Amino acid sequence: MRPYTVSNGRTRPTTALDLLSQVMATGVTPLGYLGPEHTQALELCRAPVSVAEVAAHLKLPAAVTKVLLSDLVDCGALTTKPPEFYHNPTDRSLLEAVLDGLRRQL
Repeated sequence: MRPYTVSNGRTRPTTALDLLSQVMATGVTPLGYLGPEHTQALELCRAPVSVAEVAAHLKLPAAVTKVLLSDLVDCGALTTKPPEFYHNPTDRSLLEAVLDGLRRQL
C-alpha cells in the first residue's frame, strides 16, 4: 500500500513530533474508525517509544508515521513528550566520539 494512502493523502501532522519524541498509549479507546496502521502504532506504544522506532516497526516513512501518531494524539489515545537531551547534542566532544565510533565500524 502506498504511504499517502495510509495517511489519507495528508503530509503534515497536526501535532509537532520530532523523530526522538516519545509517544505512549494513554489507555483511551479512540472513537471512530482507525486503519490497521493506527492500530499497529497504538500497540507499539504500550510503553514509551520514539517516533523513529514506531516508523521502523511499521516500515513506513517517518512523515507518514508522524501523521498516524498525530491522529492518535488528537483523539486522546496517545500522549507525547519532546526528547530529553542529557548532553548538549552539539557538544564537540560528543560529536567527535560518535564520529570515532562510526569510523571504527567501517
